[in-house]
Amino acid sequence: MTRHAPASRPPAPATPPPGHEIADRVVLTRPEQVRALGHPLRTTILSLLTERAASVAELAAATHRPKSTIAHHVGVLHDAGLVQVVRTRRVRAVEERFYGRAARTVTIAVDPEGTELPLDFNDFEVAARESSAAFEERRLWAFLRHARLSEEQASDFWRRIRDLVEEYDRLPRSGDMTYGLAVGIYPIAGYPRLPEAGDRTD
Repeated sequence: MTRHAPASRPPAPATPPPGHEIADRVVLTRPEQVRALGHPLRTTILSLLTERAASVAELAAATHRPKSTIAHHVGVLHDAGLVQVVRTRRVRAVEERFYGRAARTVTIAVDPEGTELPLDFNDFEVAARESSAAFEERRLWAFLRHARLSEEQASDFWRRIRDLVEEYDRLPRSGDMTYGLAVGIYPIAGYPRLPEAGDRTD
């Protein structure tokens, strides 16, 4: 079942996360950097850090995961250049670090020649799990469409979608509810196809 979203309003101006500077874009040029994005919990951490910088303890409380687990994933993101330490504070005898995103958006620019890129996780599998409750509550706004296109047309359309996703990323975090946005373009082998016009079908 699909539902149309309510009438749209003019886009709100983007507001930077408070407390630290953030670049507009980070470019990933190494396979291990791409691998850092290949875990749903790490993308959740990046999403939370879009709002503000946070400590490992705060991220653990938000995600209901052990601090040791969060510390590991934050370390992977830090080594990949996706998060940075933006400030510290002393808590008794321990120095607590606060992490923030290094950039608003991420671009993958790894040379495929001779490079075996790691597989990312399937965003649609994650979205299917996240959206099941909204589907039952009839609050899922979604479309699924199919079109026969050239690879060039599909790539061009994807670039336009990517620009819209980046606009979504820049929206101020000011509401009470988190909304997921899942988009993608993928080839389908063996999809039904009409015969050429004029061909006999009997």
